[in-house]
Amino acid sequence: MLKQLITLALALLVSSSCLATDLKVGDKAPDFRLQSTDGNFYQLSDYLGKQTLVLAWYPMANTHGCTLECRSLVQKGHLIREYQAVYMMASVDDLEDNQDFAKKQKADFPMLSDPSKETAKAYDVLNFVRVASRVTFYIGKDGTIIKIDEDINAETAAEDIAENLKLLGIEKVTKL
Repeated sequence: MLKQLITLALALLVSSSCLATDLKVGDKAPDFRLQSTDGNFYQLSDYLGKQTLVLAWYPMANTHGCTLECRSLVQKGHLIREYQAVYMMASVDDLEDNQDFAKKQKADFPMLSDPSKETAKAYDVLNFVRVASRVTFYIGKDGTIIKIDEDINAETAAEDIAENLKLLGIEKVTKL
């Protein structure tokens, strides 16, 4: 019984953002350069002056909540793509684990790996069980954090991101 309680407590801590980030809206977002499941490297500075960046941290590939969040982004990512924004998921998992996860979920967006945990530390999302807390950062074209969402509903992640982009006044993509 004790082992089950400990396992449940750890699962709850991993799935929630148990420690709020010290970063605040208005702060400059830490730059990063992380490898993605598509083999490319992505960095925040590539998007400055161009698009809003949505960086969704998640605890661990192939776990229940993370699978739900990824599926939401795959199935309803078109709602986010209506805005001048790019979205990515990030974890401290090894690239191989994330590649397996992305393949299983048919992810059509970058899933970043931070096995050194340096970027997770810079974003202050690394929790005491040494995985990232589920926190989504909205970073404006100027590199400033414009929203931090620590109350993530994994099942409706895509709809919630699209709604937040709308509330933040992010421009829609103009169709020709």
